[in-house]
Amino acid sequence: MKHLLKLSGLMAAVSAVPAWAQENLRIEGLDIIGQPTDGETGFQPAVTRVAQDIHDLDYLILVIITLITLFVTGLILWVAFRYNKKRNPVAASFTHHTPVEIAWTIAPILILVLIGAYSLPILFRQQEIPQADLTIKAVGNQWYWSYEYVDDGFGFDSYMIGAPALGGENRKTPEVIAQLEEAGYTEQQFLLATDTAVVIPVGKTIVVQVTGSDVIHSWAMPAFGVKQDAVPGRLAETWFKAEKEGIYFGQCSELCGNAHAYMPITVKVVSEAAYAEWLGKAKAEYAGLEQPLTVASK
Repeated sequence: MKHLLKLSGLMAAVSAVPAWAQENLRIEGLDIIGQPTDGETGFQPAVTRVAQDIHDLDYLILVIITLITLFVTGLILWVAFRYNKKRNPVAASFTHHTPVEIAWTIAPILILVLIGAYSLPILFRQQEIPQADLTIKAVGNQWYWSYEYVDDGFGFDSYMIGAPALGGENRKTPEVIAQLEEAGYTEQQFLLATDTAVVIPVGKTIVVQVTGSDVIHSWAMPAFGVKQDAVPGRLAETWFKAEKEGIYFGQCSELCGNAHAYMPITVKVVSEAAYAEWLGKAKAEYAGLEQPLTVASK
């Protein structure tokens, strides 16, 4: 398997175009959903339950801290107005106020209990790995990702389109734009699109085993609510179940060297039928396996 991965990476560098098994995934209606957008704020669309839970938790905390900020700001303004020297020339001499002290102790406790009661189930859901429908191993390298489809016995390397390994210069040149268009992307996907993508079926539980081959990397996919460090010598696991077909982009999210910004992640979520078709071709290309014969029913 290790030799197959190296060979596929070498072929990608020589050909400088996406592999034909990946080209067949340019299905009509497969929209680009998860990608960063210039000038906008907020999360990418959530297409997994965990990602939606993270969005809801963020909204809950935003509401809480906004109310606290407004309350404290209003209290400061009221005290400054009501108890300034002109309105209150003789300052009070007391040093304690038991009801207030009880209130400012109990209120934060209740707020933290609320946040904990909401966030801990989300954390447990992230950390408890369910039974996988498909297991993929992701290995971070300087500066590209290697993937193994563990149950199917094949793997491939995934380089950013425009990376030096593909004849690029990490710059948006006419040649790189041509490579992007050849792969079905536009120049807006520069720094996001890869020559080969992780392909998964929609609505299936995907377990990703993550590790690093040299330094610490991080496999992150915002639309899935996933971010897992890839530590050399350790095998970590994360999971997701994408509920919407489309193309999604992520990035290595752990500083890993001078080309850290140039090792993106591309995931294509497709129908089960499209995945089965791609899987047969991918096995033939990456592992040299014959496609199984299909006997037509009468």
